[in-house]
Amino acid sequence: MPDIKDIDSLWQTFSADLAGASTERAVAALRDRYLGRKQGSLTLLFQQISHVAPEARKAFGQRLNEVKQRIETALAGQTAALAATRPPAGAVDITLPGRRPVIGHRHPLAAMRERIEGIFSRWGYAILDGPETEDDWHCFEALNMPPEHPARDMQDTLYLEQPLERRLWGAGASPGAIDRATLLRTHTSSMQIRYMETHEPPVRIIAPGRVYRRDNLDVTHTPMFQQVEGLVVGEGVSMADLKGTLVSFLRELFSPQTTVVFRPSFFPYTEPSADIFMSCFVCGGSGCGMCKRTGFIEVLGCGMVHPAVFKAVGYDPDRITGFAFGMGIERLALLRHGVDDIRAFYDNDLRFLEQFPL
Repeated sequence: MPDIKDIDSLWQTFSADLAGASTERAVAALRDRYLGRKQGSLTLLFQQISHVAPEARKAFGQRLNEVKQRIETALAGQTAALAATRPPAGAVDITLPGRRPVIGHRHPLAAMRERIEGIFSRWGYAILDGPETEDDWHCFEALNMPPEHPARDMQDTLYLEQPLERRLWGAGASPGAIDRATLLRTHTSSMQIRYMETHEPPVRIIAPGRVYRRDNLDVTHTPMFQQVEGLVVGEGVSMADLKGTLVSFLRELFSPQTTVVFRPSFFPYTEPSADIFMSCFVCGGSGCGMCKRTGFIEVLGCGMVHPAVFKAVGYDPDRITGFAFGMGIERLALLRHGVDDIRAFYDNDLRFLEQFPL
């Protein structure tokens, strides 16, 4: 049978629980525990009044009401006290642990370009930047590619504006009309011509930048991509200098154990010309899917500068020689990171881009 001692015990238990309620959620939980309509501890005692002896029932009820009021007052006071310590809306709680900021990643193509530029700049090469819209002279003719040259088909040029004579007569138009044609550059070799027109030998430069061709977008081609063209000109520059430079470059870019192979090729602005292959970095030259079971991967083209190019810029080909090379930044990035689809570099998919280190 319940009595007043049960009420006093409940109050003492409540007082201890309230002292440990340090949050508004904890205070709300106490309210439910003691004053809940169905299972509250005080509510259950009210339901036991009928079982109290008649002579003690009045005192029991009065004590219950008194404790109920005290509990309600204590809960309200604790809620108000906690609300007073709540920071205003928008305030920063400096006691909370900090949030680690999300750090962006450099794009893998930007990182590759910076790495290439870093290698050549340490070797004393100047880094050039130039217009992406060019004229026919700097992009083709000065590089030993006259209007009828078949190598122009390899470039697949995007013309922005052509003189009427060029539009009517095509490749049979006069040289002056061709020179005035405006186009998106198909390679950054045009910067080599621009530089040699205004500088005397010796020359040691690289020209990185975007280039454009009429290519369909697929796993290995894109109508806009990035190249790095290099040029060294001076007295006594030889094929041995070319070989030493590019072998050192590829071994620094990929691995000191990289094997480099030169194979004869053709470019209208170099003679002799060569394609450069390096040992597959995946299988080490034994043959795999990356290198199509050959053990070697083609990485860039190069050669000794053709005398016709020197004549076009006013250099004396009997006195000086030089070598030139060109490489695609996307291709080097594909090889270095083992990516099999060039489109991944341009899809802006963070799940792909975040895989690369800063």
